[in-house]
Amino acid sequence: MSGERDPYRLAALADPRVQASRKEIAQSLEGHWREDLLFVLRQVHDLYFFHLDNIAECDRRIEAHLQTLQSKVDLASQPLPQPTSLPRRKHIPQTNLQEELYRIAGVDLTRIDGLQVQTAQVVLSETGVDMTPWEDEHHFASWMGLCPNHQITGGKVIRRGTKKVLNRAALALRLAAQTLHHSQSYLGAKYRRLRAKLGAPKAITAMAHHLARLIYRLLRFGTEYHDKGMQHYERQYRKNQIEWLKKQAAQLNMQLITNTGVAR
Repeated sequence: MSGERDPYRLAALADPRVQASRKEIAQSLEGHWREDLLFVLRQVHDLYFFHLDNIAECDRRIEAHLQTLQSKVDLASQPLPQPTSLPRRKHIPQTNLQEELYRIAGVDLTRIDGLQVQTAQVVLSETGVDMTPWEDEHHFASWMGLCPNHQITGGKVIRRGTKKVLNRAALALRLAAQTLHHSQSYLGAKYRRLRAKLGAPKAITAMAHHLARLIYRLLRFGTEYHDKGMQHYERQYRKNQIEWLKKQAAQLNMQLITNTGVAR
């Protein structure tokens, strides 16, 4: 936009994450420089920085609002625990949003697998940190529209599904549930099992329901979340399957015998 046309000088400005070599980038920059396209480029350039300014202004307003909320923990005596992982984010707020959410909630919701800082912010902005309006975690999940809402007529279920509600927190938890597909954690193992059994849509709803109940427990009772691990889930699932098979065998007047020998 400043008049530079040397392709190698322009290629030197490329982002380091670009996989192409500088020579390939320079070759792609050879051609006709049309004024109408340069005009569009300037418009997009100005619009990009305009949005950056607006995002920064939103961050400042959010920070100012968070400062007005009551603290549940003293950061000096109870600092924020170190996160287990720091996922890459497209936008990093100017303020330490994770620390501020921990201060007002008393617990670090991002310890739950799948919940990033922005997801926790959306949930707390919709529900607040006081869980007493809901009798238990099931009422909390039902309020979000994540519980079954079957339509029954004459004792027959004519439609299965969840209650149709517009809830930003529920939408955020559904998106968080999808990120568990590659998670090597207890929740990730459960999501993959449900996805294989029920399909992606139902598995996402089920895991969003699970995340909602975990959030309720953390905010209501002030407990910390500890991941039990993928291996713990697999052992628990195997144990439940064995108990179910024993009950089925007992109903058929049979006995289930565990094979303790070496499988061939």
